[in-house]
Parts: sequence; structure tokens; C-alpha cells
Amino acid sequence: MISFGENLKYLRLKKGYTQEELANELNISHQSVSKWETNTSLPNVSYCVPLAKALDCTLNDLFQVKVIS
Repeated sequence: MISFGENLKYLRLKKGYTQEELANELNISHQSVSKWETNTSLPNVSYCVPLAKALDCTLNDLFQVKVIS
């Protein structure tokens, strides 16, 4: 199973952002993005929607949630 951090890094690189560019989009430090990508910490829930918007993905994509119908 892919970790949140690995998935975040994949989506960030797919969008063409550096950690600093993504951090600037969210008004946070690039160290925060680095900690998320290395699974040292997770983003506060208040950053989840803005993070998904910045990466042009859904929350399901961001958290690798598979919806089974």
C-alpha cells in the first residue's frame, strides 16, 4: 500500500510543483510539505481541501480512497 507521503509527492511532481511552490500555494513552510511527504506528520484537516485543489485532484485521489459501488 502506498503511503500518504508517497502519494502526495507523486501528485505534487505530476503537477510540476516543487515543495516550496506547493507550500506557497497553501501559505505554509516548505518544511511542512517535506514532513508530510516523509510521513513525519500529516496535514491538519483544514489543509486537505486546499491541498487537493492545488494539486488538481479529489480528496479520494489525495488519500487513495477507493470507492466501491
